Amino acid sequence: MLHVVVVGAGGFGREVLDVLEALNEGSPAARYVVDGVIDDSPSELNLSRLADRGYRYLGSLDEYLARGGAARYVIGIGAPQVRARVVMKIGDRLSPIDPIVHPKANFGSRVTLGAGSVVCAGVSMTTNISSGDHVHVNPNVSVGHDSMLGDYVSLNPGCAISGDVVIGDRVLVGTTAAILQGLTIGADAVVGAVACVTRDVAVGQTVVGVPARPQQPAAAPVPEPQSTSQTPDRRR
Repeated sequence: MLHVVVVGAGGFGREVLDVLEALNEGSPAARYVVDGVIDDSPSELNLSRLADRGYRYLGSLDEYLARGGAARYVIGIGAPQVRARVVMKIGDRLSPIDPIVHPKANFGSRVTLGAGSVVCAGVSMTTNISSGDHVHVNPNVSVGHDSMLGDYVSLNPGCAISGDVVIGDRVLVGTTAAILQGLTIGADAVVGAVACVTRDVAVGQTVVGVPARPQQPAAAPVPEPQSTSQTPDRRR
């Protein structure tokens, strides 16, 4: 049995717990023992939801490291950049868990996942797919043949990645978005929910819409014109 801590008490942290529970249920003996959940600033609601499921709150990451905790870790935080900062903070003091894949995910041949990665139920990953470390593949995502995912990528629920797509480090692909075949999504880019990407996306760019286009910054408010007229002096 492997002792594990989950970093993140929010929604995806609890979905990570679902994956670990499903893997334990499908095994003759428990494969994972969850020592508890780490979070720097959990809400009272999330703490209550953890307690309802019987999981311990272990304090902040700094507190856990100061106590000399030695369990393997998996990050349940949706934001790619935040995951990257957490891994940098942990350094070599803890080791990430090997990738965990829900039993109801469907894999083809030659699919490789990096350390700390999480694949949820309903995912389909076909053939000759590689991904980096700490990648999150949310429920009902589809990833096509020969695609490559960088480190810390987040594929949100229901998005569809066509074949031969390259997705850079720390990219977030929104819920039910689609990326067409053969495209490249640059590092730190964001693909908005429901977007349909039909051309390459530059590093750090946010694209939205159908077809997806770079998001325009919000226009500055136009000041109301000031009247220059003089109020008549009714005393005259």
